[in-house]
Amino acid sequence: MQKWAHGLTAAILLVILLSGCGGGGENADEGISNSRLATVKDRGELICGVSGQLPGFSFVDEDGNYSGLDVAICRAISAALFDDAEAVEFRNLNAKERFTAVQSGEVDILSRNTTWTTSRDTSIGMEFAPIVFYDGQGIMVKKDSGITSLADLEGRSICVQTGTTTEQNLADQMRRRGINYTPLVFEDVNITFATYAQGRCEAVTADRSGLVSRRSALPSPNDHIILDQVLSKEPLAPAVANNDSAWFDVVQWNVFALIYAEELGITSENVAEMANRDSPKIARFLGKQGALGEGLNISNDFAARIIRHVGNYGEIYSRNLGSDTELNLPRGQNRLWNNGGLMYSPPFR
Repeated sequence: MQKWAHGLTAAILLVILLSGCGGGGENADEGISNSRLATVKDRGELICGVSGQLPGFSFVDEDGNYSGLDVAICRAISAALFDDAEAVEFRNLNAKERFTAVQSGEVDILSRNTTWTTSRDTSIGMEFAPIVFYDGQGIMVKKDSGITSLADLEGRSICVQTGTTTEQNLADQMRRRGINYTPLVFEDVNITFATYAQGRCEAVTADRSGLVSRRSALPSPNDHIILDQVLSKEPLAPAVANNDSAWFDVVQWNVFALIYAEELGITSENVAEMANRDSPKIARFLGKQGALGEGLNISNDFAARIIRHVGNYGEIYSRNLGSDTELNLPRGQNRLWNNGGLMYSPPFR
């Protein structure tokens, strides 16, 4: 009787193992059937939530054309999925509505100069992809205001956008220093900066990159300065809804592909030539060898598509934020890891 029981147990275990190992392709398809990845593929278009009001990151011009680093991230994902960087619908979201748009499924991805924090990663159901811009919070004032440090803001008014990390950071930093100030809080970023430009508040706070961007749009940009003090760490990253590993993996590795391409020296201009190099590492990355794309349930040449359509991270940065733009933002921490920066991609293998 005991031998019979052991034999039955072994038989059941064998059936379980065989059913788990067999039909790998079918199981993979079933694994993404309920994923946002399947939804986006079936739709044939990516829906991307952006600001649309921040030059250099996401900005829409009078003709409806979108540009910026955050925009390029979405175009890269579109290129990877459809071999078409234009298969994207952009939706402008303010700070208050951006997370709800992801949670409700209104957008597939949020690519909107958003800081990665613990609470956003846990309590509100977001999953953050790799950081695409390392930033810090700053304060801008008029050059003739006489304000040169945070201490000079004692008793002054500061414009700040609600629903952002900047509001809490400002309160924390000023409380720690014992500086009394009057916050003027607005929901809309345009109103926030318009109020500052009108002189109704004596300073305005936001991510330093955002301050540089907004200053460039003021009537007399040179009349404004950004204080040297950095109030916080602001790692900006795209985000998707939680508990969808198939979609998150695609977004994550698409971002990493931009960084890794720059590390390998692969650009939009030389990608075809590099694909023919006698290098297993490059051949694997560009989909000439191996099956990295299949593991993500997308085309094996997804990285080559991305680079061909939008370039690598360095090209995107230069085109939208670098020395050839009005913003002229030094790369600083956003340089590659092997060039003194923090941009780093895991291996593609």
